[in-house]
Amino acid sequence: MGIQERKLKIFYRKTKKGNIIKVVREHYLRDDVYCGLEGCGQCEGDNRPLEIVTHSESSLMKTGHLLFIDTNVALHQIDVLSHEAIKNVVVPQTVIEEVKHRSLPVYKRLRDLIETSSKHFYVFTNEHHGDCYVEREVKESVNDRNDRAIRVACWWYKQHLWMNNMGVVLLTNDKLNCDSARAMELEAYTVLEYVSSLTNVVGLLDMVAQSDDKDEDNEVDDRCLYMPHWSMEKMRSSIKSGKAHQGVLKTSRNNYLEANVMVQGFDKAVLIQGRNNLNRSLHDDVVAVEIFPKEQWSAPSTVVIDQEKEEEEKDENAAEVNELEKEKAMLEEGQGSGEKQPTGRVVGVIRRKWRQYCGIIKRNEITDSLRHLFVPADKRIPFIAIETRQAEALHNKRLIVAIDSWPRQSRNPKGHFVRVLGTIGDKDTENEVVLLEHDCPHTRFSESVLKCLPKMPWIITEKDEEERENLRHIDVCSVDPPGCTDIDDALHCRVLPNGNYEVGVHIADVSHFIRPGTALDKEAQHRSTTVYLTSRRIDMVPDLLSSNLCSLRGEVDRFAFSVMWEVNPEAEVLSSRFRKTIIKSRGELSYQEAQQRIDDPAMNDDLTISLRNLNMLAKKLKQKRIDDGALVLASMEVKFHIDPDTDTVVDIVAKQHLETMSMVEEFMLLANVTAAETTLQHFPSCALLRRHPAPPASNFDPLLLAAKSQGIELNTSSNKSLAESLNHATKDDNPFFNSMLRIMTTRCMMQALYFCTGTLEPPEYYHYGLATPTYTHFTSPIRRYADIIVHRLLGVIIEADSTYADLLDPKKCADLAQHINYRHKMAQYAGRASNVITAIASLRGKVSEYDAYILFLHKNAIQVLVPTIGQQLTLYLDQKPKKADKNKKNSKKMEVDGEEKEEEKYPKFVFDDQDLSITCGSLVFRPFDHVRIQVSIDSSDVQHQKVVTKLVHPFIPNFSVPSQKREADDDTDNVDPKKAKV
Repeated sequence: MGIQERKLKIFYRKTKKGNIIKVVREHYLRDDVYCGLEGCGQCEGDNRPLEIVTHSESSLMKTGHLLFIDTNVALHQIDVLSHEAIKNVVVPQTVIEEVKHRSLPVYKRLRDLIETSSKHFYVFTNEHHGDCYVEREVKESVNDRNDRAIRVACWWYKQHLWMNNMGVVLLTNDKLNCDSARAMELEAYTVLEYVSSLTNVVGLLDMVAQSDDKDEDNEVDDRCLYMPHWSMEKMRSSIKSGKAHQGVLKTSRNNYLEANVMVQGFDKAVLIQGRNNLNRSLHDDVVAVEIFPKEQWSAPSTVVIDQEKEEEEKDENAAEVNELEKEKAMLEEGQGSGEKQPTGRVVGVIRRKWRQYCGIIKRNEITDSLRHLFVPADKRIPFIAIETRQAEALHNKRLIVAIDSWPRQSRNPKGHFVRVLGTIGDKDTENEVVLLEHDCPHTRFSESVLKCLPKMPWIITEKDEEERENLRHIDVCSVDPPGCTDIDDALHCRVLPNGNYEVGVHIADVSHFIRPGTALDKEAQHRSTTVYLTSRRIDMVPDLLSSNLCSLRGEVDRFAFSVMWEVNPEAEVLSSRFRKTIIKSRGELSYQEAQQRIDDPAMNDDLTISLRNLNMLAKKLKQKRIDDGALVLASMEVKFHIDPDTDTVVDIVAKQHLETMSMVEEFMLLANVTAAETTLQHFPSCALLRRHPAPPASNFDPLLLAAKSQGIELNTSSNKSLAESLNHATKDDNPFFNSMLRIMTTRCMMQALYFCTGTLEPPEYYHYGLATPTYTHFTSPIRRYADIIVHRLLGVIIEADSTYADLLDPKKCADLAQHINYRHKMAQYAGRASNVITAIASLRGKVSEYDAYILFLHKNAIQVLVPTIGQQLTLYLDQKPKKADKNKKNSKKMEVDGEEKEEEKYPKFVFDDQDLSITCGSLVFRPFDHVRIQVSIDSSDVQHQKVVTKLVHPFIPNFSVPSQKREADDDTDNVDPKKAKV
């Protein structure tokens, strides 16, 4: 038993320089590759996940059987394979290798199924089996050879299982492969055929992916709504010649019929408008675009276009074409008069970014119809056509659906049902939707990860005492938000004999517990950041570390990575040093508690004096940063007070800004800058830093136009000039104006990014917002993986830790930075989405009035910021009242040809995108203006609950609604429109 034959595999590869080299590899065939069936007496082997079954759940087979899958099934029917009813599956080595080459996400899911013991999946190494290996024939494609190899392996299993009275079924959706298999007298069925034959399996049929006709783009059909996609060869050659351009499609959040693609060679993004020009591409797809001649360029649309809630699946071509014409007219009507930008169309999709989507089902009005529309939670994704036999049960559920294909004949992409998340409105379900939609890993930590944790009770050993500097005697304390359990920073300040100050920032030494290459390290790297939802925290590391052993809790010994400076009374840093230390915090203070100590003249203990000195130095540090050009921006932050018993929002309050918050921020910034300078000095080609690129001048156009509408001129030539402009931009009649201006400025900024120093030139390291040449993250290793990498580099520098290959590899560092950037961005989006859901939940069942400020103006809508709930809402200007709700006083009846008709006196809104204003009669709406709005939740349809925003003040007849606070607002509501100006 063992090696049966050695073969030489010869192939040719093209190098980066264009040379062709011959590659020869040895390939061994064996006679001891076993089948993996438990109880098989014909072959030997230890790992036997396959079970002998004597009965069949399928009406196609009379005896028990194994399932054998081909590559097509593995790639496109992974959801079916994941179902609990599908077990005892043989995955040929040929399939595993093809899937890994073609789709890493599917490969990872397939590996998870193989490693799940209850699924009984087995990888059969047919490529090294003496009886199953096949040579590629002359003029045979690689795909045909692999299909033949799979059929031969399946035939071997059929002969092998005969003694155990078991059969084998080949699942394949490839017609040619299926016919060839049947010619070999194999049992071969499509996934749909096999699943349909199973008894007592609910919902599995809905999970079968709809087949995709590979040649549909080459067919000529009058019913086609979209142009065919170019072939990959044509796209590549056209991109190389400059006829087409490659980029990532980014769909507008305000208009799902409009997208932008950033391409090389153009200062502005290429504008794509309308379904025809989007040509079945989705948000985040890598696409090839063809740019129109300059006379056909367009300006972005000024209207807000959402997918119609009453949209129905249409069957007739005429209806489809008319709908597309309607969309075209809507885009043309809403076209802005501003500067035109390059405009084009998508000619092909280079790489799909399809994923599983959360959302709800919109049932077909036709009774017993299997065809329904799925409405994704992400408004940038079009409705998806699915087939399901359980529409009634899914009516009030949040679902996950996957896209299978998008034929040219179909207005919407086609997909299949994957699973139910939960009931609409349930808090856990809504959180699950947020996490899934933003690709935030949130499953429980695996056993292999938990095994990496230290054993309890954990103690500090004599070796630890020798290797670390003992700082237990210093008055260290933490200052954090109330209720914080993952405390990763603490501070101290003491006066030195020479009159200077020793200031220390002490950071949780997470890298001591998370060692490189372990399962715990890999999981922390995969998650990259802790995700903070309104009522839930998704930790980057297990709770034993995040809330216990690494958390710098009061009155307990903890490991820390400390940075200490000698600072003079003018807050000038004279020296710095990093050390691995042991600290004992004197207290876990909240921002309010620390502020009370500083402000209370009766308190003069050592800890309070330390806090006062820290606060004094922090003010000077902040002033220096601002003098250097650092920006002080703003965001709309609120805090939700949630009743733990009822899990409902009882109050929403604006976050209070205290001096102690700024105090902590300043010293965290100083620690991060010091860590950046130190790591860059010692590792110039592989330091992990964080940069903030300066925004292109065009980013400031909306801000400048909005400020100009209020008579304010801003200088955006540099961060320093912008900061000075913002400091002087105030309005006596609008106390919130400066905050609004800073919020809008924040939206003009570029994303701050992690990067490897070996991939960029030093001028590009600059952090625009903080006005510092170098910056990194060192102060939050409990919740950020980037900080752990920085700790490891610093540990090597101070000879407290050893290095390893990946840490010093610039390419690995660059790949890691890109991954962390993605996770960090998605965690931010998830946190904001959670706040929106919580704010909306607090409005349910009541009608509320709020003061609001105009942020953005569109032709058919005004977007306002509501400080009280920290949300941006949309006030539509074209939301005419429904027939049943029309007020008779607001219309007059006219009799025409014996019929009564109503002529509405609906107000006319005129949008001027040059002046950035909306006029209604004598009223003029401009950015930053104050309005009062009424907000409620329309829950008439459980699946389409939406925020309804109406104008209260200024009062516009037939549009505004009367205030609920009649007595207080009588004067406001009855303002003469001719004298009023917003």
